[in-house]
Amino acid sequence: MGTIVVTWISKITIDLGFLKYTIAIVFAINTGMRQSEILDLKWSQVDMERRTVTILEQKNRCVDTLPLNETVVRLLQIKRDAAIESDVYIFPNTLNQRKENRVLLASFYKAMDRAAITNFRFHDLRHTFATRLVQNGVDLYSVQKLGRWKNVTMVQRYAHHYPESLRSAIEMIDGVKKPIITILSQSQKNRVSMSTLRLANP
Repeated sequence: MGTIVVTWISKITIDLGFLKYTIAIVFAINTGMRQSEILDLKWSQVDMERRTVTILEQKNRCVDTLPLNETVVRLLQIKRDAAIESDVYIFPNTLNQRKENRVLLASFYKAMDRAAITNFRFHDLRHTFATRLVQNGVDLYSVQKLGRWKNVTMVQRYAHHYPESLRSAIEMIDGVKKPIITILSQSQKNRVSMSTLRLANP
């Protein structure tokens, strides 16, 4: 089995003057949604009160309702304020229809050029989404559910990116106050004699 290389973006600077090129990028980084899912997204799929999005017609043929973070909610509010009542798509073209993939990619590559980022695809934003979750200590099961991967095995590639994400787990041992009995591989005779050994609380 070959080595899996995961490409992801560490940082991109966003400013309001360049927002038309970057808003879909920020949206992708914060939702893990695929390019086609973003372009297909309609206002009817978003519940601003509950801060959720319902994703239809996805790769796994399932329908999922997922939470939105504060960054995405703010972006959607900006889009909603600029939208007209007849808007159906969240990211429409100039004719208020579904934006073509090539138009989104043109904006994406302009943003990459401005940020001096090379060898990076739009789909790599999905890798960035997963990597950032792992970096912040999110367990792989939650990453799988948020990214809608078929199983946990498919997100294990991201686990190696950030060992510090395991620190909170190992530090939980510091909070254990009960005495701990440690018996590894010992004979039955030794188990009896060692049964009174305990680690003293500090």
